[in-house]
Amino acid sequence: MIDLHTHTIFSDGELIPAELVRRAEVAGYKAICMTDHADESTMYHTLENILRFVSKHGHFFDINVMAGVELTHVPPALIAGMVQDARKAGAQVVVMHGETPVEPVAPGTNLAAIEAGVDVLAHPGLITDEEVKLAVEKGVALEITTRGGHSYTNGHVAALARKHGAKLVVNNDAHAPRDLIGKDLRKTIALGAGLTVQEYRQTESNAWEIVQRCMK
Repeated sequence: MIDLHTHTIFSDGELIPAELVRRAEVAGYKAICMTDHADESTMYHTLENILRFVSKHGHFFDINVMAGVELTHVPPALIAGMVQDARKAGAQVVVMHGETPVEPVAPGTNLAAIEAGVDVLAHPGLITDEEVKLAVEKGVALEITTRGGHSYTNGHVAALARKHGAKLVVNNDAHAPRDLIGKDLRKTIALGAGLTVQEYRQTESNAWEIVQRCMK
């Protein structure tokens, strides 16, 4: 299991990085990326602290530990620049807070994030065919989320990903210990979204590809 979308006390998560990583390790995860919510006001401070933790503490855990960011409610016109800035600031994984049906995310966020080449478009809601096609071209992974509310459109995301050949990853969007779900529930949610067992296994391979790419 791999989780590329988690939160710590540096945004709205409940745990400090050390406890989040330890709990993920005990739960059986093989890789975790801390991707706290960020805009221009918080991104650099958050990344500096998470990167310090990864550098000094990460190798003590039996799990791949990465530092990332989830750009959140950033105006679409600013997304491309912020993606570049996040990478320059050391983010190994750049996640975009997509157009979930349960939050007032600005229209155009999905498209701008895909055009900018984020690693993962989180909970993209009613993403369009055209956007999914572009995600394929740009190599952007679309998220199947285990988080309540955001997961309402998992089936739609899965169907369009299959139709156009887009890569999917399964993430918890973990904010608390209870969000680090086990292997059985994780699989159930993926299958409930309409994935086959083979497609579910491919999501884990897709996530591992991102881990390998981002840890070089």
